[in-house]
Amino acid sequence: MGRLVRIPRAVSSTAPDGGTRDRVPRAIESEPVIDQDDYLLRLAKYVPAEVLAFSILINAILDQALHNGGKAATMAGMPVNAIALAALIVGTLMAPFFVWYVHEKGDAWITNAGVSFVAFPFWSYAMGAVAFTDYRDGNLAAILLASFTVASGLIKPLTTELPRAEQLRQPETTDVSEPAPAVAPAAAPAPPRPAAATPGPRLVDLSTAINMPGP
Repeated sequence: MGRLVRIPRAVSSTAPDGGTRDRVPRAIESEPVIDQDDYLLRLAKYVPAEVLAFSILINAILDQALHNGGKAATMAGMPVNAIALAALIVGTLMAPFFVWYVHEKGDAWITNAGVSFVAFPFWSYAMGAVAFTDYRDGNLAAILLASFTVASGLIKPLTTELPRAEQLRQPETTDVSEPAPAVAPAAAPAPPRPAAATPGPRLVDLSTAINMPGP
């Protein structure tokens, strides 16, 4: 299981004889089998946990400064509330950047980045970020976080599988396991036989014709 939600992809299905066969255009009997993260996995993977952990540390320091100095507390001459707001903005921007940084081949990182970008403020509000000190309500925080979490699990990455209509239009693949029978080359025509030579007069016949007396 990867850290991010994976792109749905078609996988091999089990053949009737117990083996496996790939879903190729020539053998489409039913809908292809799609391998994808289920609802619960998407709920867990969409949480920007690493960026939230960093945000918790920052807000713990800011909250301590706010308790010690009150609402007018400052750090390096800057109001703590302003620093807390800047930390919230930076964390919201870091969530999709971190998703891009850790993504691997086959991850739907664009979908993960978009959901993480929206999820970070919800989680920050629920965990009591200092930027929301004047507006935070525990009951509202629980309602908002639960509603967003349930809705985020319904977001599915787009599949890279060809539509069924396109698969049916693909040319049927041929089986290359058996070679095609070789065709014997046509026999070359036999050269014409030379005509038989006509025999000429023999010497014996010529001598007989000369010695024969005339009429």
